[in-house]
Amino acid sequence: MKLVRFVVGAVLFVPDRIYGAASNVVTALVQIWANKIRSLLTVLGIIIAVTSIITVVTLVEGFGNYVTNFLRGLGTNMMVVYPEWVRGPRGEYLRRAEMTIEDIQAVDAGARSVRRTSPVIFGRGTIEFGRHQLTGVDLRATNEFFQPIRNFYVDVGRFFGAVDVDSGTPVCVLGREVLRKLECDESIVRDYVHVDGQRFQVVGLLESKGSFMGENQDEMLIIPWTTGLKMYPERRKYLAFYVEAMAEAEIPEAEAQLVRILRQRHALKSGDSNDFGIFKQDEILKEFHNIRIIATSVLAGIVSISLLVGGIGIMNVMLVSVTERTREIGLRKSVGARRRDILIQFLTEAVVLSTVGGAIGITLGYTATHIAGMHPSMVALRVPMWSVALALGFSAGVGIFFGIIPAFKAAIIHPIDALRHE
Repeated sequence: MKLVRFVVGAVLFVPDRIYGAASNVVTALVQIWANKIRSLLTVLGIIIAVTSIITVVTLVEGFGNYVTNFLRGLGTNMMVVYPEWVRGPRGEYLRRAEMTIEDIQAVDAGARSVRRTSPVIFGRGTIEFGRHQLTGVDLRATNEFFQPIRNFYVDVGRFFGAVDVDSGTPVCVLGREVLRKLECDESIVRDYVHVDGQRFQVVGLLESKGSFMGENQDEMLIIPWTTGLKMYPERRKYLAFYVEAMAEAEIPEAEAQLVRILRQRHALKSGDSNDFGIFKQDEILKEFHNIRIIATSVLAGIVSISLLVGGIGIMNVMLVSVTERTREIGLRKSVGARRRDILIQFLTEAVVLSTVGGAIGITLGYTATHIAGMHPSMVALRVPMWSVALALGFSAGVGIFFGIIPAFKAAIIHPIDALRHE
């Protein structure tokens, strides 16, 4: 019995402010329901704005995550070191700096933060298979560490090993796009193709990576770098190489170590600039992250202009509502309502109206992104919760900002003038 009394007493002990706020919300909902069509047209701008914000942010985040995952799939702790052109005193190009296998071996042996290296020769080759011929195919001559460094593995057959590299065996690995253009299937493994007129055995097929920034990652041919030097002996002094750091956090240390080793080997003085360049994968990732934030902010800001239009609509309708309910305001004041009570009542109605519009917009945004995500070519889409909270918060903020003028107008009406109003 005591427990029942305690529960009843706790329920009945509702502070006046909480009760008043709840009452204002109920009154606002009653007003919205009583004027359903007008309320819908009033918040149409907010509905469109919130729907646009949810959809645009979700699409930008979806494509951003896709590109980020793609870049991470290429290896974020990977660097490419390549020889640069030596310039004269007036900036003219004189000659290309040398980079030999001894330089690469020195980095591999002396840089403690480097896990492994892989020499690479970049080029374009012509592939012939049967009656088919492909020109301008992206050719890479490298070693067996290409797979773990680039995170690019074979899914049929095998990759060439250290024995193939040491002996300069004429073997190759093909990308899926090369396979498609040669109009053959996986049975080409263990068969032979001709690369720039030389006979190569196909030992494996690379997994599909897709296209990125207009470059098809699957249109690739990989051979041992020692075999590549036999085909292109002029590249012997101008090698590039992949570098894999121990971890992503150790990239700066690995870079400093390889710079020190290469400068010592190339006899560069303290005032001389490096005669080699370093391309770091994580720099692209950081730059893309900044672009992604800017793009999301700009697009969300542009579509948020609709919130301004929706807020103006709410203010206009609330001003009309104040005029229509002038006698109601007079009656409330005559029975003891204060200006603050009238102000809060109408301000609550504006906030509830805009929040309801925001909730409808969020629902439509979820629906639109779900429909877009059903397309087979669409990336994975997931609505960020921060965008939902932001959209709902902006909706409520618009209600407060544009509802304050009508609410203030209602609050300052004299009760006698309000009762005389027809």
